[in-house]
Amino acid sequence: MKNKDKELLRVEDLRVHFELKGSMTGSLLGKKKKTLKAVDGVSFSLYAGEILALVGESGSGKTTIGKAILHLLDQTKGSIIFQGQEIGTSPQELKAFRRNAQMIFQDPYQSLNPRHYIMDIVAEPLDVNGLVKSTGERTRLVKEALEQAGLSPGEDYFYRYPYQLSGGQRQRVVVASALILDPLFIVADEPVSMLDASIRTGILRLMLKLREDKGLAYLFITHDISLAWLISDRIAILYLGKIMEIGSGDEIVKNGLHPYTKALMAIMPKPGQSRFDERPVLEGETPNAAIDIKGCKFSSRCPIVHQRCREEEPILREISPGHLLACHFV
Repeated sequence: MKNKDKELLRVEDLRVHFELKGSMTGSLLGKKKKTLKAVDGVSFSLYAGEILALVGESGSGKTTIGKAILHLLDQTKGSIIFQGQEIGTSPQELKAFRRNAQMIFQDPYQSLNPRHYIMDIVAEPLDVNGLVKSTGERTRLVKEALEQAGLSPGEDYFYRYPYQLSGGQRQRVVVASALILDPLFIVADEPVSMLDASIRTGILRLMLKLREDKGLAYLFITHDISLAWLISDRIAILYLGKIMEIGSGDEIVKNGLHPYTKALMAIMPKPGQSRFDERPVLEGETPNAAIDIKGCKFSSRCPIVHQRCREEEPILREISPGHLLACHFV
């Protein structure tokens, strides 16, 4: 990891709430509208050249955090600070920020315009930002981006449509379109979850190589803690819009302390373990994020819950250097 002590991004008390529409009857009776708290007070830092994984179940707020950082969703509260400056919301400020921050979406089948040539898809960020002065320069930069993403020779892909490519090739096109602006930071939202196992390895190796060659930092979003351990420097465990635990990949996987972290670890495949072996399974369902929960958000499913957990929300505290935990009784 290059420049590991240089903070690139800081997120402070990020909250993203959505007001839910009530029924007509409820409106007539004056019932208060419910608020879905998708992200409810998240803070963390990301360093230059670092890969930080956000891990949690579906609905934990992982993708919402990524989109809010890039201002693809409006934040309700909190600060997003990039290279020491809080990101403004004016079109000029966002345009400048997005030249340094890009996103790789989960589904390459949906994130590419099926009516456009690959050439135009990859070149779109250049065109939008007015960064090229000639057709020759545009062609050269698209070719370089495609080849950096592992599609070589790049000119073979210029005049193909997305439907003419495999799933892995499509995701490489997505990577190329993110790379073409030479960003410092990429939000990778489940970038390999829809790909075959053999293709996943190639995409992950590509991401790691780009990190080494360019010093890229990634916010790597995944539900798979074993994949997070494989690729990331640090792991943040997210539950119902809150970080439960954060630390180095090895510390979380080998010495994870939060009951939710332990539950995720219990279903992680282990060498020599049969699929028929009994494993502890987390009971209950994730609560509705539109319901106000007093105390710890994990209390309704926690195997070591105490009365204090239902009354007082734990703060994220440092229990060892770089290892933070939000639990009263661990």
